[in-house]
Amino acid sequence: RNVLCEILGPRVEEIFTLVNREIVKSGLEDAIASGVVITGGSSILEGMPELAEQIFNLPVRRGVPQKIGGLVDIVNSPVYATGVGLVIYGSRNSGSREHFPPGKSDDSIFNTTMRRMKTWFQEFF
Repeated sequence: RNVLCEILGPRVEEIFTLVNREIVKSGLEDAIASGVVITGGSSILEGMPELAEQIFNLPVRRGVPQKIGGLVDIVNSPVYATGVGLVIYGSRNSGSREHFPPGKSDDSIFNTTMRRMKTWFQEFF
């Protein structure tokens, strides 16, 4: 555990510093006064929000998928936030509804996709 912290700590600090530098360079630092949301599997590592708060000098919280029907118990974790977000974004912003079978809504496609993901995760984990 200590070895992992010695390896990951400086890398995470470097990444947060680079992100903060880009935010300042873009001139948007005042636009995020309400805080920073970190997500993904590494966000659940001990001390991650505290390190981010030190670097960004803003409140930090872990983000979890929200407004997910059916599989909340499986995907209600920062680990799945990126994947869930991409599925939702893709279903809402595809620009074309042709890829949905007749009579199917993007909500039912989303639920089908999430069921398949749940089955896949249960098989391997």
